[in-house]
Amino acid sequence: MPDQPDMSPATKELLKKVRVMVPPMLEKFHKGMLGRVAVIGGSENYTGAPYFSAMASARLGADLSHVICTPPAANVIKTYSPNLMVHPLMRESPFHQPASTLASPVIAMLTHLHSLVIGPGLGRDDLMQATVAEVIAAAREKKLPLVLDADALWLIQKRPELVKGYKECVLTPNVVEFGRLAQSVGLDTHGDTGKEGCKALANALGGVMVVRKGGVDWISDGSDDRTVVGDGQGGRKRSGGQGDTLTGSIGTLLAWRGMYLEGAWETEGSMGREETLMLAAWGGSAITRECSRLAFGKRGRSLQASDLTDEVPVAFETLIGEKEESKL
Repeated sequence: MPDQPDMSPATKELLKKVRVMVPPMLEKFHKGMLGRVAVIGGSENYTGAPYFSAMASARLGADLSHVICTPPAANVIKTYSPNLMVHPLMRESPFHQPASTLASPVIAMLTHLHSLVIGPGLGRDDLMQATVAEVIAAAREKKLPLVLDADALWLIQKRPELVKGYKECVLTPNVVEFGRLAQSVGLDTHGDTGKEGCKALANALGGVMVVRKGGVDWISDGSDDRTVVGDGQGGRKRSGGQGDTLTGSIGTLLAWRGMYLEGAWETEGSMGREETLMLAAWGGSAITRECSRLAFGKRGRSLQASDLTDEVPVAFETLIGEKEESKL
């Protein structure tokens, strides 16, 4: 068994609430009910990020994990793992079809998903960005929960209206991305990227959930009641790709949240949409930080993003566990 992390009483209480949203593995559940999550990302130059996100989703417990990417990226990602479903539907410039046409088969998939992650390995190609904008608009119409990271945030800083006021959306900026988003909505946080700055940005975006990644993670939809800190220990190696574990973990927790809100199993108590969105975002932060702590303990300065992937199920068992085996 791994050593147990130090946790504050507040963290333990939040973990208990996250545990309520985790579905039991019941005989009545069929394939796909425990989570159908897709990641849009992956381009000619970036193949690792969507893989790490989708694998985090799968290793946390989603039944079905998809990657929607360009054909060159698909050929590579398919060699990483046979457990992922890889769809070569995205296209980079130059290409003869408009974004609306390219987005059509992706949009057709949305009704089969519980949540959608956009951004890992997406890149800033104009056609890729325009296609994603079409998908975001369609996902919003269908009220599909979204997680946006990396170059999807580049799109949002240019077109904040795509997500403004959409309260089924989680943004996961680092400090630099946070500053760009704040500037895009005319917000001067006076250098505050912590609690108050996170609340201010969430409010400026109409109540979307913001996860500001950093030495500690701040999570807020702009309200005092749903502003919390993710202050698990984590590791001290800042290798690229660790944020992809975060997006995939949040994606699965959002899928489970949907099941919880639909009453797919008997639960104790009742939590609403806004609280459970916050818990999914915070829970993803907690799991990712624990993955980082565990991996750093084994690898030290040689830690890589793939080491976090291996620790996802361990982090889940350490922090949450199955109900009858809960560590809390």
